[in-house]
Amino acid sequence: MDNTLEQVVLRQQQDYRFNVDFGSAIPVLVADEPAPLGSGQGPSPVQLLAAAVGNCLSDSLLFALRKFKQAPEPLECTVVAEVGRNELKRLRVLKMTATLRLGVPASTLEHLDRVLEQFEAYCTVTQSVGQGIPIELQVYDSTGARLK
Repeated sequence: MDNTLEQVVLRQQQDYRFNVDFGSAIPVLVADEPAPLGSGQGPSPVQLLAAAVGNCLSDSLLFALRKFKQAPEPLECTVVAEVGRNELKRLRVLKMTATLRLGVPASTLEHLDRVLEQFEAYCTVTQSVGQGIPIELQVYDSTGARLK
């Protein structure tokens, strides 16, 4: 497979608020730091990182289940990013915990064990980010049963 390039252009609007331009067909997103640094008028860089991890995991799980003609919808994913100081006292994302919830009971899905063993390995963003930040993954079904 050939490499692809993904481009995003950020343009400063005021202080720490930037317009994030993903290209012609996608609306511009406003990103901002929370107060007191910024004015909190958009997601912070940490929130954008958490969203990228959660979105990629959700897509990967959905793709894997649909390969087996399964319908897990509606999926929900919550990602918690723990921000703290490293050994040099600099703020860093220390850990992320991603919790995926299927919209149906596990008993209604075929091949679920196989999917749960494999889908995470195909998540481009999570596998990349996970090389530098520990990412814990939890998966639950609609009844609240923990599957992973």
